[in-house]
Amino acid sequence: MVSDKQGIAGFLKDYPGMVILPSRGADIQLKGHFEFSAKPKGGSEISDTYHLHISIPKQFPQATPKVTEIDLKIPRDGKYHINPDNTLCLGSPLRLKHKISMRPTLVGFTEDCLVPYLYAASYKLFNGGNFPLGELAHGNPGIVIDYLDLFGLKSRDQVIQTLKLLGIKKRVANKSPCPCGCGQRLGKCSFNRQISKFRGIANRNWYRLHAKDLVDN
Repeated sequence: MVSDKQGIAGFLKDYPGMVILPSRGADIQLKGHFEFSAKPKGGSEISDTYHLHISIPKQFPQATPKVTEIDLKIPRDGKYHINPDNTLCLGSPLRLKHKISMRPTLVGFTEDCLVPYLYAASYKLFNGGNFPLGELAHGNPGIVIDYLDLFGLKSRDQVIQTLKLLGIKKRVANKSPCPCGCGQRLGKCSFNRQISKFRGIANRNWYRLHAKDLVDN
């Protein structure tokens, strides 16, 4: 019997076209026809269906589920934010972790991360043009732009330094210069309180590796 700490039962109740697949691994695999209806503030209502495979890692909600659209209804032409591994690009890594931390169940992930992407994809398929409500540039440039907003910073270097400080122990980070550029130590600046909430949604090693990836690429 599948443990429901991830909120699987609630998800299957809300989306009855999805079923649990047999799996030998620790991850939970869901597959089926995902029907949704959404109307964001200021937008038009859209109802649509996608054939999806959702892989829920054992570490969820600390780790993010991966979603694949099976029937190629979403074009693979570089205009619909599909990752190189064919999974849907639902947002920047830390933004997704932050959203999941606010509602750490599969239904929360679905409503806050997956449905907004599918709404945008359907809108673009029906109407053409760009994704509604804005979209990020592909790859690391888009991630940096999103983190500038997430942290309230002004430069790529500030973002990378913030990620590096989140990758070390808090008492050590507090003695370092604040990335915001105020001239104070992090422990003396209000920016410290602003980023403290991010320490609980990913471990230090994740932040170190993420910062290195942004530097190297």
